Formats: sequence, C-alpha cells, structure tokens
Amino acid sequence: MTSEETRPGDLPSEMSAWAVAGRAGGPGRLVRRTRPVPVPAEDEVVVAVSACGVCRTDLHLADGDLQAHAPERTPGHEVVGRVVARGARAERFALGDRIGIAWLRRTCGACVWCRTGRENLCLGSEYTGWDADGGFAEYAAVPEAYAYRLPDELSDTDAAPLLCSGIIGYRSLMRAGLPPGGRLGLYGFGGSAHLTAQLAVAMGAEVHVLTRGEAAQRLARDLGAVSVGDAYARPPVPLDAAILFAPVGDLVPVALAALQQGGTLAIAGIHLTDVPSLNYAEHLFRERTVTSVTANTRADGEEFLRLARTLDVRPRVQTYGLEETDHALDDLAEGRVDGAAVIERRP
Repeated sequence: MTSEETRPGDLPSEMSAWAVAGRAGGPGRLVRRTRPVPVPAEDEVVVAVSACGVCRTDLHLADGDLQAHAPERTPGHEVVGRVVARGARAERFALGDRIGIAWLRRTCGACVWCRTGRENLCLGSEYTGWDADGGFAEYAAVPEAYAYRLPDELSDTDAAPLLCSGIIGYRSLMRAGLPPGGRLGLYGFGGSAHLTAQLAVAMGAEVHVLTRGEAAQRLARDLGAVSVGDAYARPPVPLDAAILFAPVGDLVPVALAALQQGGTLAIAGIHLTDVPSLNYAEHLFRERTVTSVTANTRADGEEFLRLARTLDVRPRVQTYGLEETDHALDDLAEGRVDGAAVIERRP
C-alpha cells in the first residue's frame, strides 16, 4: 500500500503557508507562500489543519532568537486537524480522525535518554515548526507515533494551545516540585502560564502571579490566583516553588529570592536573556534550586491531556484567520494577547 492509495483524490496539490522571513523583529517576520501539500512518509500522516496555536517559541524563531534549521521554515506546533492521508506503515489513525501535533516530532528511540523515559533530552530529537514545517499552513505532516488523540469535549481552538503551552506548563509544574497544597509563583502570564495556573489551582495549590499588564493581571485573578503583582514585586508570602515563563533573565534572581528554603525555580522557556550574577546567600543557600525545562516527553503530553479533560482546564483564546497569522505574531510580541492566540481555518 502506498501513501497515494490512502490519500483522497480530491486533495489539492498546493496550499497556502506562512514562512519565517529571516528578518528579526517587527512586522514582516513572516511571509506568505504557496507550497506543495505534504505527501506522508511511510510512518507519517497528513492532516488538514483546522487550528494552530501561536506559541512564544514561534516568535523566538521568527525573531532569530532561535536559529532556523532551514530557510523559510513554516512555524506552528500546536496543530489540530483531521487525517487526510497516511503513509504505507501508518495504521494508528484512520482517515478523518482528529489528532494533535505538538512540538516534539521525533526521537532516535535508541539512546540512553530515550531508553530511560527521558526522550526530551535525546540529542537526535526533532521538532515541529523547527526541523520540519509546522501548522501555520493548510496542511501539515507528522510521524503518527508522535501525534495525540484529542478529547471530544474540546473544540479545535481550545485544544490547540494545550499541545505545547499546556504540556510544557505541566512539565514545568512537575519539575518545580510543588508540594501538595503548596504556594506556587508564576512569573509571566501568557499562553502557558494561564493554563498552568488552572491546573495548579485545581490540584489544590495556592497560586501567586507576578506579571506586567493589567489585562494579564485581571485574567490571573479570574482564574483563581490568590495574589497578583508586578513581575519584580515580592509576593506576600514565601513560595514553595516558582515557574519562570517570561523569557527575561533578570527575573531569575527575583524569583529565587522569593522562594523559601528548599524551594525550586523551574525555567520554562526555550530562550532566556542573560541571567545576572547571583548572590549565593540570598538566592541559592538553604537548598534553593534552579532547574530548566527542555521540551517534553510523549508521556507528559498524554498525562496532561488526561488531566486537562478531568480537571476542565481550558484556554482563554484570541482567534485569527490563517490570513492574519502575521498579525497574531505581532500581537504576541507586543503583549496584546490575553491568554492564547490561535489561528483557525475559516470558510
């Protein structure tokens, strides 16, 4: 059986897609292109994209904070769509199934990291929208082993942000080592943090949000934060754990100083500006810990999607049409998105 035999005959040969322009910052980060509709490799499926979340990693890629792995790469790694084509060995999903495509796209499966449940650290790992074209397009392909079945209860636009912002927030929460009922500080309150806050509150945590912007602060209060303040302010109580979502290295000593003894700061972003000098006594002594978060495992994704369904974790979304993708990225850069931005396929 060839991929062509599982591909509907009415699938177009070309599609519209957005690509990184190679100019850092400001309008014009992305350019619109006409490209061939992807044909699946043997272990891949192709989806007709119905929604794709806009992640800060997409912005880092477009602005050159992350080095592009190919010219004019199509970003987007929070992809929801229905399967329209399958490769010769792809049998996990049927044509018409709704699935999600996330950041982690492929690993080697053989290294020590893959063999010990830490595939996120695989040195041969590949990523959607970085190593292969992503979901800022009408169609996208993915190895079927790295795709997710999505809860029926979630709409396409609600499901999309869960596939990176939600999953990474969940891994960050686990890395932060928050004790049951503990006090959690969230620095920055965008797409990932507002999902993590919901999850933490539902699990019984006391959440304190430190962020700029009145709209983000209002959203934090709406979602159950006990206190809300400026990112550089000291929370009203010592924190058991904190997660830094804002890509601002200056906040690392601020967050560490807010931890009580034995607390952990998890840095959630793939990019961070330079971290200033730390004072050992003030920031690290008494067994305070700082740790990073690198991508996620598929097990993280499955567990988070299960919890999101059980605990009714849902994003606040701001939607854009595919033709507005460049504007969505500009809005994210300028802090004009409350919650998560999502590109949706409109008639």
